[in-house]
Amino acid sequence: MTVEYETPFEHVAKITLNRPEALNAISTEMRRDILDATRTASSDDAIRAVVITGAGRAFSAGADIKDVSGKYNVQDILNTEYGAFLSVLQTCSKPVIAAINGPAAGIGMTLALSCDLRVMADDAYMMCAFANIGLVPDGGLSWLMTRELGYARAYQLAIEAEKIESNRCLELGLVNRVTPSSETVENAVAWAQSLTQRAPVALALTKSAFRAASEDGLRNAMAYEAMLQRSAIATEDCMEGVAAMMQKRSPNFKGK
Repeated sequence: MTVEYETPFEHVAKITLNRPEALNAISTEMRRDILDATRTASSDDAIRAVVITGAGRAFSAGADIKDVSGKYNVQDILNTEYGAFLSVLQTCSKPVIAAINGPAAGIGMTLALSCDLRVMADDAYMMCAFANIGLVPDGGLSWLMTRELGYARAYQLAIEAEKIESNRCLELGLVNRVTPSSETVENAVAWAQSLTQRAPVALALTKSAFRAASEDGLRNAMAYEAMLQRSAIATEDCMEGVAAMMQKRSPNFKGK
């Protein structure tokens, strides 16, 4: 298997890209394995948070160019195989944290930015490397970078294929945290574990609201939030959260 799936703690799934000899370049087999792993985490009601990382010294060097055959139809592959697992990440109801333990380049950068939260090793970097081989960003990276950075900065980083070091990523808002490289995965898993203590339904609805807000206008976002809030306020977790606050104790959320 090119992907390892494990549950290091209750309610936490950890997905590890496992082709360290190829810097976790994404092959045909890995695309299938990522899809299987992300679907498993997304559909398992016992899982409340997900961490994605890479084995060895890279998060992912991007697409495996050695995996290209003469019959390779890049448009079909992007729309079906890459699009499938990236869509699962973006629509999964659980928070997904990227533990960027090393370089995240090309579609590897797309994978990292498709996650909800990002922890980055201090010696890692991101790179929109497509221009170096005469290609354009894919997998939705043009939209993801523009959303995070604004048009001018995103376009510059794309056409110049600059290595974006960890501190620069933090400054630009591409990542939430920078940690020593030896602590990156541990930090991400601990963060995921802490999120499992929060109300699962509220986290899911909040993710849905913020994902929609980045794609829709303010008026549509307000209306969508109102609809989601109607669902959230009717949950047992909401009632438990209010009761716990009034009683000055820790809430016991059950995802209902």
